[in-house]
Amino acid sequence: MWSRNDIVSKQKNMMNSAKFSIGQLVRHRVFPFRGVIFDVDPEFANSEEWYESIPDDIRPRRDQPFYHLFAENDETEYVAYVSEQNLLYDENRKPVRHPQVSEIFNRSPDGDYVAKSNRMVH
Repeated sequence: MWSRNDIVSKQKNMMNSAKFSIGQLVRHRVFPFRGVIFDVDPEFANSEEWYESIPDDIRPRRDQPFYHLFAENDETEYVAYVSEQNLLYDENRKPVRHPQVSEIFNRSPDGDYVAKSNRMVH
């Protein structure tokens, strides 16, 4: 579990290596989904089985930040794990529908999200 202070500290540490930060709205470069970042790994940190399940021609490099997203597409909400090379800043400022977003974040005036001080993440 991460406290708000842990999140802020992690954001500062990741700023030098990660393009995106916790609370930002992003969308996938190829697939039609978007989401809010709730955690960042400095490099791939998921299972080998998950990694090998990605087709070779679209499998991302391991040596880059990977982001945990509260994600949504037109049909459903879910948690996604996405490489930095496959994310873009989401200019669509609509709120994310995922039910866990409101448990952990408040919306900022710019449309991104800020961790609630009394909640834990991950």
